[in-house]
Amino acid sequence: MASHFQEGNSTSSSLSYFILDGYEDVGSLRYFYFLIAAVLYFVIVIVNTFMIVVICVNRSLHEPMYIFLCSLFVNELYGSTGLFPFLLVQILSDIHTVSVSFCFLQIYCLHTYVNIEFCNLAVMSYDRYLAICCPLQYNTRMTCNKAVFFIIAVWLFSFVKFLIPFSLNIRLTFCGNIINSLCCQNYLVAKLACSDPKVNNIFGLFGAVLTILVPLLPILFSYMKILEVCFSGSKQTRQKAVSTCTPHLASLLYFSFGCTFGTLQSRFDMSSVPRELRLILSLYLLIVPPFFNPIMFGLQMSKIRNNLHMSSVIRCWLVKEIKY
Repeated sequence: MASHFQEGNSTSSSLSYFILDGYEDVGSLRYFYFLIAAVLYFVIVIVNTFMIVVICVNRSLHEPMYIFLCSLFVNELYGSTGLFPFLLVQILSDIHTVSVSFCFLQIYCLHTYVNIEFCNLAVMSYDRYLAICCPLQYNTRMTCNKAVFFIIAVWLFSFVKFLIPFSLNIRLTFCGNIINSLCCQNYLVAKLACSDPKVNNIFGLFGAVLTILVPLLPILFSYMKILEVCFSGSKQTRQKAVSTCTPHLASLLYFSFGCTFGTLQSRFDMSSVPRELRLILSLYLLIVPPFFNPIMFGLQMSKIRNNLHMSSVIRCWLVKEIKY
């Protein structure tokens, strides 16, 4: 502990690692927690990869809506991979430390994941607006090429946007190295700076506003228009809106909840919330969307359901033919 204390009061010129204070000594239970985390990560990788493959190999799914879904599933793999391998190693470790360079790499990965997710949901809401409110113009206003352009723009914007606050945090001088979390978080690392990170906080707040407002405006616009059409349209139009928008709205709601709690937890005193609940909810964004999104969209979207059914039928037929 003495070496930890000494390094915890050094500057960033000699700081080589951070200590993650969110972990506790749980004895042999850590193998149980490791198994739960490993199974969860395995399921996330399998279901998201499976949905990506289904969309890629079925030509009937080569439409803008499913291209956006494919981007969403790729991002789920990206975000969960930024957490779970690291989490699995930490669960089995006796000393919960992380190198400074890897900590910043994880911060960059997790922040870009959140921004990509929000922006991807925004372009998906715009796609639903065109499909429901402008069905006759949809094929000309939203082509596959335009969908690919939107996806490239979303990923580039997300990777570039975080570079300024990220580069500012890398140059901070730290007078502590204890992070009260299960993984590296940008604001918690900035709080360890020797000087007041005022500029970093300003850029961080500006980045948070961009992360929320840039996607939120097209989302609000799209759903206001969709609601107008639903109230004034036919029963068939309302049914189409409900069937195609329900998974998107559900994904948007629980992702927004995770973002809100993450912001509140890092910037305000949450000591009244039980510690175990705080730790679990701190990982909410990297567990719930990657796990539920492919399952929810896969079950709700009729075309995907039909293709999944056809794939199972073909596999059964092939097995019978091989047996005979």
